[in-house]
Amino acid sequence: MQYMGLNELREKFLSFFESKGHLRLKSFPLLPQGDNSLLLINSGMAPMKPYFSGEATPPRTRVTTCQKCIRTPDIERVGKTSRHGTFFEMLGNFSFGDYFKPEATKWAWEFVTEVLEIPKDKLYVSVYLDDDETYNMWVNDHGVDPSHMVRLGKEDNFWEIGAGPCGPCSEIYFDRGPENGCGSPDCKVGCDCDRYVEFWNLVFTQFNNDGNNNYTELKQKNIDTGMGLERLACIMQGVNSLFDVDTVKNVTAHISRIAKANYGENDKTDVSLRIITDHIRSTTMMVCDGVMPSNEGRGYVLRRLLRRAARHGRLLGIEGTFLHDVCDTVIKESGGAYPELIEKAEYIKKVIKNEEEGFNRTIDAGLSILEDMIKKLSASGGKTLSGDDAFKLADTFGFPIDLTVEILEEKGLSVDRERFDACLTEQKERARAATASLGDFAWEKLDLGLDKSVKTEFIGYESRTGEGKVLAMVSGGEVVESASAPARVEIVLDRTPFYAESGGQLADVGKIRTDAGLVKIENVKKTKDGKFLHIGEVCEGSISKGDKVECKVCSCRREATERAHSATHLLQKALRSALGTHVEQAGSLVGPDSIRFDFTHFSAMTTEEILAVEREVNKNILAGLEVTVREMPIEEAKKLGAMALFGEKYGDTVRVVTMGDYSLELCGGTHLDNTAKAGIFKIVSESSVAAGVRRIEAICGMNVIEKIAELEGTVAEVSNALKAAPKEVVTKAASAMDEIKALRAEISAMNSKLARLDAAEYLNEASDMGGIKFVAKVIKNAKADDLRAISDVIRDLDGNAVAVLATVTGEKIVFTATCGKDAVARGIKAGDLVRETAKTAGGNGGGKPDFAMAGGNDVSKLDAALSAARDFVASKA
Repeated sequence: MQYMGLNELREKFLSFFESKGHLRLKSFPLLPQGDNSLLLINSGMAPMKPYFSGEATPPRTRVTTCQKCIRTPDIERVGKTSRHGTFFEMLGNFSFGDYFKPEATKWAWEFVTEVLEIPKDKLYVSVYLDDDETYNMWVNDHGVDPSHMVRLGKEDNFWEIGAGPCGPCSEIYFDRGPENGCGSPDCKVGCDCDRYVEFWNLVFTQFNNDGNNNYTELKQKNIDTGMGLERLACIMQGVNSLFDVDTVKNVTAHISRIAKANYGENDKTDVSLRIITDHIRSTTMMVCDGVMPSNEGRGYVLRRLLRRAARHGRLLGIEGTFLHDVCDTVIKESGGAYPELIEKAEYIKKVIKNEEEGFNRTIDAGLSILEDMIKKLSASGGKTLSGDDAFKLADTFGFPIDLTVEILEEKGLSVDRERFDACLTEQKERARAATASLGDFAWEKLDLGLDKSVKTEFIGYESRTGEGKVLAMVSGGEVVESASAPARVEIVLDRTPFYAESGGQLADVGKIRTDAGLVKIENVKKTKDGKFLHIGEVCEGSISKGDKVECKVCSCRREATERAHSATHLLQKALRSALGTHVEQAGSLVGPDSIRFDFTHFSAMTTEEILAVEREVNKNILAGLEVTVREMPIEEAKKLGAMALFGEKYGDTVRVVTMGDYSLELCGGTHLDNTAKAGIFKIVSESSVAAGVRRIEAICGMNVIEKIAELEGTVAEVSNALKAAPKEVVTKAASAMDEIKALRAEISAMNSKLARLDAAEYLNEASDMGGIKFVAKVIKNAKADDLRAISDVIRDLDGNAVAVLATVTGEKIVFTATCGKDAVARGIKAGDLVRETAKTAGGNGGGKPDFAMAGGNDVSKLDAALSAARDFVASKA
């Protein structure tokens, strides 16, 4: 058994199964495509579910992959042991109704014993308790020693999730030797100790469970195998943990250099080094695959991992940001297998650095507050931090609950998580907005009586009119045979020119006419299995299942939408030219009236950048570039350099939209045939929508003409108001503002003089209360700022002055209280005085010792409030 590096092992596995007729697929992105049940891809089989379920047709019946995976249930254990990690790679070979047990077991044994040359006496194989067929294959066909065969029960060697396809498993184990065992005479495969390591699981999907544990044979049997690459590397490199594997060890070495620490010398240091190593591997892969830091879902997983790694960097004494530097080693070690890491290196590092900088800005305040909470908790003899305090840390100071829990555990303390969760739930309920739930449309859960293989043929690329046939219809939430005016309906046709909303392009609208009626179509949706749902209202007569129909798309709207969509392609290219290749589409919405384009970028665009992008788009519109659409294999499109929308699911054959020599993108939408038809393009706004994601809103074609007319109308109105020609408006407006500013200054100076006069007058009328000059005055038609100005002058004129001023605004009273420095020295404080005054009028307030404000709610109690103020001062004088 020779030493093999992790990258070498990956290539050997994939090449081996290619030699057995398997198609090598790239790793699917960590973001699940069309699977709302998963936050992140967590197994090699997860992206294959549509192929196993029949929802999608696999590119070949034999497939092999090395799939990037993220699992976070044991995140708290990562680092504390050398066995747990959040990121791993899963090798797998799959058969979709092609080969079965004989080939799967034969090739597994061949790869392990002949390619990897693992000694047979080190290998053990487990099978399901009752699976004699597989047992006999291993022993009789492949020569496995019966003493190295183990039968295990359903819990270990039978794969199923409730009702549906299921089947027995067979696992291959490596014996690490008795020195790694528990020492028990009963130690064997299945023991919880570290001696026998399971590294390859072969799942034979051959049964269907009806939900009551009644099993029937499947017509199409499948193979799903999974082998952890890092675990295999541990075996082939003779090391005890994934952190000792060559590629992972190099990441740890980089961190150790930054921290000036050595792995293996100190347990506490090792924990931090392992945490940072694992988390930076995970986060680099996640960012590369389009995950952005946020406070929800997979974005929160990313943020949590980055912040946990950043904190452990601090524990190692690392100052400032450093994780983005460690990315270089992750990319170097894995870039050969995943070239997208190299392509997006700049972008990945920028996302991670931005998040780390944001965390550094919040962690210091949070740590200080948490330390104060811990001191108070310890002083009281408590062991559990209240959930309210933990929630305050998270909600007000942005300090993650996970870090709070981790820091408390390090000190032998805990947090009332139940109360924290309750506070979080209360907050979400207060803030929850009505949003549509994810998943299929409600009607999709109805049995339309149509086979999954039935799809709607889209003819809208070539024509905006066409004939079709009604295959199914829904009205009032039920499948119906017919519907009459004015019923709301959803209609499935066999073929249609109507574009269904997808890829960011809004749907067509128009009309569907039958011999007996007319339906106005307001929207079109597409199901996962390719059926188009035409949504609208029966305006005349009726429509029935089986009717032949004439479809007519609204050309005006379609043309406007095509202008917007083609302009969006030009916009994306222009943004990458102006800002850099890190720019990627993060979402879009194109319709007849506007363009909304979200893209990855880390700062607001400058005015110059916006103008440069706008000019480049318009230059390519005026150039009259020919727009061509070709269908080709996806690999050929990628070789041409076609840009793909991240996260979009593409088939083997794709549409490539080319605009001259300028833009080349994969796109399923409808487009112009020449960029000149877009007319003119104008950016309306640029803003932030999330961390690292910007949004441009724009218009084109007639919408720009209408916008210009609107702005010209506004300029004309301003010109009339300023009595100036349009070209003189800016100069005239600036002059008017200067004049207004000067007048305001004069008014302010005059008000100051008046305030001084009023203050002097009020002081002359003041009551002498033991040396304190007390003023209580109601000032009519005054503003709060007026009261403040007069109060300031009174305080400055006499150090013994105490004044309470009031004014009535509508049904409310505004009170101010001021105290000179000598009055404050005698114990009379404005905050206490105004609070006592306002209380009498049903209000409250407060402030500093020399000045305070309050509000009153009962105008009828104004005189009583001022009397209360007098009594308060008398008690202190």
